[in-house]
Amino acid sequence: MGIQTRRVYEAAVGSDGVRILVDRLWPRGVKKEALPLECWLKEVAPSNALRKWFGHDPRKWPEFERRYAKELETHPEAWRPLLNAAREGDVTLLYSAHDTQRNNAVALKAYLESKLRKRRVQKRVQRRQGPP
Repeated sequence: MGIQTRRVYEAAVGSDGVRILVDRLWPRGVKKEALPLECWLKEVAPSNALRKWFGHDPRKWPEFERRYAKELETHPEAWRPLLNAAREGDVTLLYSAHDTQRNNAVALKAYLESKLRKRRVQKRVQRRQGPP
């Protein structure tokens, strides 16, 4: 089980698991029927204001990650389905940005993985403590 990212312009592979588009806008030049995906969760994408502010400027990346995480914290209903899917199997977050290292899917993946780690730690602590 894991979370990975992939550009929508790359071919799907068997290890992708559940493929979910996480961009606010539909990718340019891609027909909806031609893109293999489970669903499009545009609500989990950064707000238009944040997306425009970032403008894929690498110098703004650390601040973008922080601001995006803050947005995600206020909308758990948007990312919880992704977390649940990641607990059940492989998930691929699809995006259209050119930069493969600094984009909303990469930031979202880091955010979700931190939630998964936190949950695993909580479960280990509960097991060690035993029943109340």
